[in-house]
Amino acid sequence: MAKELEKTYDPKAIEDRLYETWEKNKYFHAEVDRSKKPFTIVMPPPNITGQLHMGHALDNTLQDILIRYKRMQGYNALWQPGTDHASIATEVKITKALKDQGIDKNELGREKFLERAWEWKKEYGGRIVSQLKKLGSSADWDRERFTMDEGCSKAVTEVFVNFYEQGYIYKGSRIINWCPVCQTSISDAEVEHENQHGHFWHINYPIEGSDKCIEIATTRPETLLGDTAVAVHPDDERYKDLVGKMVILPLVGRKIPIIADSYVDMEFGTGAVKITPAHDPNDFEVGVRHDLPIINVMNDDATINENGGKYQGMDRYEARKAMVKDLEELGLLIKVEDHEHNVGIHDRCSTTVEPMVKQQWFVKMEELAKPAINALKTGELKFVPENFDKTYLHWLEGIRDWCISRQLWWGHRIPAYYCKDCGEIIVSKEAPNKCPKCGSSNLYQDEDTLDTWFSSALWPFSTLGWPENTEDYDYFYPTDVLVTGYDIIFFWVIRMVFSGYAHTKKAPFNTVLIHGLVRDDQGRKMSKSLGNGIDPLEVIDKYGADALRLTLVTGNAPGNDMRFYWKQVEASRNFANKVWNASRFIMMNLPEGKIDEPKELKLEDKWILSRLNTVTKEVTENMDKFELGIAVSKVYDFIWEEYCDWYIEAVKYRLYHKDEDEESAMAALWTLKKVLIEALKLLHPYMPFITEEIFCTIQDEEKSIMISKWPEFEEKFDFKEEEKGFEEIKEAVKGVRNIRTQMNVPPSKKAKVYIVSSDEKIRNVFENAKFSYMGLIMSNEIIIQDSKEGIADNAVSVVIPNAVIYMPFEELVDIEKEIERLKKEEERLNKEIKRSNGMLSNEKFVTKAAPAKVEEEREKLAKYEKMLEQVKERLSQLQ
Repeated sequence: MAKELEKTYDPKAIEDRLYETWEKNKYFHAEVDRSKKPFTIVMPPPNITGQLHMGHALDNTLQDILIRYKRMQGYNALWQPGTDHASIATEVKITKALKDQGIDKNELGREKFLERAWEWKKEYGGRIVSQLKKLGSSADWDRERFTMDEGCSKAVTEVFVNFYEQGYIYKGSRIINWCPVCQTSISDAEVEHENQHGHFWHINYPIEGSDKCIEIATTRPETLLGDTAVAVHPDDERYKDLVGKMVILPLVGRKIPIIADSYVDMEFGTGAVKITPAHDPNDFEVGVRHDLPIINVMNDDATINENGGKYQGMDRYEARKAMVKDLEELGLLIKVEDHEHNVGIHDRCSTTVEPMVKQQWFVKMEELAKPAINALKTGELKFVPENFDKTYLHWLEGIRDWCISRQLWWGHRIPAYYCKDCGEIIVSKEAPNKCPKCGSSNLYQDEDTLDTWFSSALWPFSTLGWPENTEDYDYFYPTDVLVTGYDIIFFWVIRMVFSGYAHTKKAPFNTVLIHGLVRDDQGRKMSKSLGNGIDPLEVIDKYGADALRLTLVTGNAPGNDMRFYWKQVEASRNFANKVWNASRFIMMNLPEGKIDEPKELKLEDKWILSRLNTVTKEVTENMDKFELGIAVSKVYDFIWEEYCDWYIEAVKYRLYHKDEDEESAMAALWTLKKVLIEALKLLHPYMPFITEEIFCTIQDEEKSIMISKWPEFEEKFDFKEEEKGFEEIKEAVKGVRNIRTQMNVPPSKKAKVYIVSSDEKIRNVFENAKFSYMGLIMSNEIIIQDSKEGIADNAVSVVIPNAVIYMPFEELVDIEKEIERLKKEEERLNKEIKRSNGMLSNEKFVTKAAPAKVEEEREKLAKYEKMLEQVKERLSQLQ
């Protein structure tokens, strides 16, 4: 061949070069082509603040596998990429950078701050994209979008205004997650729950007009200041007589009612709970049902406000200490119990989130959720695996109104305008010049921005040109598959589905492929606090992108977490080396020019072609079912075991004796090349770089494996009988190898082999394929016959289903040398047994040594005695 592979596989030497070629040739790019069926995946947009982590690496590897597979199948495959403005994360980073320069965000002002933010985006926003390219992601970067680009921003405004006009968006006071440090509302997605050590404070609330009290238990005594009721279960006999009575709120003196509500768990705590509608989501719902007052006791920075009496101005935890002390002095603190509980933490600043009732913008969710629920029930939308259906439905069926406003500057500013003269609210796509109610031009825009999820909920269609009816939108939408982690179902998947139905009347995708988390080798979640995160770029630098990709998908099952092992990366790299070296071997033997398909194929040729056929069919079926881990394990086993370890070894005789039968050698080379090329195609979606390098070196009919045709089942290579025949040979080879290993026969020692079978068909199989397995069983002569006639009685035998293999004993073993070796072994074992018996008969050792040490010695003795028995038996056979 004119071209050949480098002697050693070096990912660094090929990966960047190949990626540049792919991009230059526009292999990732998709244009509308009505003659082809589209297949679209929309990339979950990584944050512009982001650094590639293992979760990104897994998510994007799975998407890339699917898009490469579909591209090779002839689909017009579009992988739509982009990045997210990540309002809170970005604002936190920019604010910190300004602070480091001695600049206060508020003194800088909104306009100047936004100028800095866009500069920051320009400088750092493309970092994660370049990292995704290192991974081999074949997204259509020509179409890269950003959630705050002109088109996406237009879509956001369109949706907000439409929803407002339809009555789905409103401004009101409801309970939200509040971050006292970032001083903004945050979504559930930005709240991480961590188990913390805390306490249960048991407090007596005096009942009005009596000397009795009702005992409640709370983990947050400071919220007592905003209590507006005590609730008990309607069926709780202990409290039935108290329902309707009033209690005196400790430290405050306010009278609050005892109410009955089925929200209360009779078995938990005392069965009586304090209700603080302004500071607990469940209490808020109870408050709505019972028309309770809402008393917010905290300022935005989590200090106690004017409703807190003497505790006003104290930090929430400072107030907690003071209040507990005062309750104790009043004799109202009964006891304090240790308690482990889940606490909500803001994932950006690690501050404990404070539930608060605040005036915000909300989306009414009850009606919008219905089509999203129906989509799953009718099969328009499916989850892989299906068990995530329950999670999806559970969240949608209990959905609350969605808080969409954020007290931030970076993001989509809410298109609502206020008249300073009459208070009118105007929601408009364009900034109004005057108030439609009073005609005043004294207007100002709402200071808040929209939740990041508001824009990313529109991502599958806003990236394709919606709200304009563009050709891209008409052709590529709805998309086909969304690939995402199970931790994001509520926050993003559900919002995209209901948004899709609300604005396009269609589900944004038909399938959601759910994957798990990548954990460390101990099964722990990777995190900064544990310091156990592994940088994918470090893995790529050391072992190559292909090795990382193969590692991430090996054994990966939809919805399941996986553990990351460095040993597995090494195994993946070793597999790449195996493929590389096998390819080099084949190329070294290939002649110049094209090899025609042979007229006659040998048994082993037909076997490997038939196995390729079967594997192709199975892998395609697995990939269509999104069983990507199962599919790659089949490709891996086929290439390593069947192709490299069996087929290549089986045809070496024909290659090395080309002069004796050139036609047979050419048939072997044609088969070697044909199977390698097809196997590389099956492997390509998983390991794109190495497969491309080999493919472009071994053939020149096609420019790139990326745009080559996906292998298909070929009827003419369906050699089921020949498969069975070669499997017989494999059984014989394995049996002979096992016997030789047991008898310590060195590979260099060749022995005569007799194959005996009463079945003529089996004898013909072994006879016709003699040279394919002679080297594999390390034989210098193979005799095939129908009986044991002429075979020595001491011949070693191997039984396989349809034949018996015999090897003359004296050809396998140098009897004199073996007797000498066994006698030395017998002497050694006798010494070990004597030593071991001596220790175990020593009373001091047995009584004073650690029990585990004594047990270990007993196990050694048993092992030596068994080995001695085997050595003696072998000696008696030889002598």
